[in-house]
Amino acid sequence: MTKPVKPVPEGMHTLNPHLCCADAAKAMDFYAKAFGAVELMRMPGPDGRLMHGAMQIGDSVLMLVDEMPEWGALGPLALKGSPVTIAMMVEDVDAVAARAIAAGCAVKMPVADMFWGDRYGIVIDPFGHSWSIATHIRDMTHEEMMAAGKAAMAEMASPDCMGKS
Repeated sequence: MTKPVKPVPEGMHTLNPHLCCADAAKAMDFYAKAFGAVELMRMPGPDGRLMHGAMQIGDSVLMLVDEMPEWGALGPLALKGSPVTIAMMVEDVDAVAARAIAAGCAVKMPVADMFWGDRYGIVIDPFGHSWSIATHIRDMTHEEMMAAGKAAMAEMASPDCMGKS
């Protein structure tokens, strides 16, 4: 008798990012260096392009595929940007951000303490993907977070913050 198949395989989550990259094999090497990702598999197609790659970062699986314009698969560099950000929660945001930057990520938003209770920053990898990196540093109630957000927005709208005198 065959064992029943799990609808969500072991190690996978309900949501798992699947990135399209120009040179996904190179992206896999980069993510190992920048984020400590561990390669799970590579499946090249007959033409050498990566049809499927999988890596583990923390408790999550990241899947990758090469750009294949003939199938409508384009990465953020070909699209001149992406509205998607991969959110990554880590033990030490400062160390992970520093490692990513040393590996070649560009800083979009420097790491800082945020009003919602995380220490948080954003980097852009050389393949055009945006990564927010965060460490939770303070538990807050919904009311505390709303009040802190209102204060932060008021401060950002102030003339001092907007560079006005």
